[in-house]
Amino acid sequence: MWPNREETDRLLDRARSGEPGAVDQLLGEFRGPLRQVVDLRLDPAVARRVDASDIVQDVLVEANQRLTEYLKKPDMPFHLWLRHLAQDRIIDTHRRHRLAQRRSVDREQAIARPAWADESSASLVAHLIDPERTPGSEAIRLELQRRLTTAINQLSDDDREIILMRHHEGLSNQDVAHALQLTEAAASMRYLRALRRLKTVLVPDGQEPTDGI
Repeated sequence: MWPNREETDRLLDRARSGEPGAVDQLLGEFRGPLRQVVDLRLDPAVARRVDASDIVQDVLVEANQRLTEYLKKPDMPFHLWLRHLAQDRIIDTHRRHRLAQRRSVDREQAIARPAWADESSASLVAHLIDPERTPGSEAIRLELQRRLTTAINQLSDDDREIILMRHHEGLSNQDVAHALQLTEAAASMRYLRALRRLKTVLVPDGQEPTDGI
């Protein structure tokens, strides 16, 4: 999901040296990934009133304004810095737009929208369920997709977040540890626990799906 780090580093060097157009090219590479971060986390009730692309644009404007500051002291990888800015914007957007009486409404999440219905979901299902024991029909695939969405929504916020980070965003354990301010060992343990909980919900009592659903 995220741009190649070597290319990002080259663009950062060009931006640091003041090369014309380098900043625009650098930030342009991250517009798509940031849109996915926002789509996955924006409350659906808020998303009906706020365009995710506007949030992404605000993030990129802020990043442009603060880039010199970041380049002087890059405390984290560039993509994690942008994620941090995006998450702050999402929190602010929720505060401004979510009505008080809707704060405890149903737990429908952005994860249930098409942003999650891609190859990452198929990869996650394959990781949790032995493909050799699961029929490959379209009906089974759709049922697993439905179960996955339901199962993800039943996880705690912490478990859901780390599943999103690892499987949808493709972040490494090192990145997750940095973003969540955990040790790498703690991040790995949290991820494994989240996977176990997800599989328990997705496949109750270890029962694999069959063509007879």
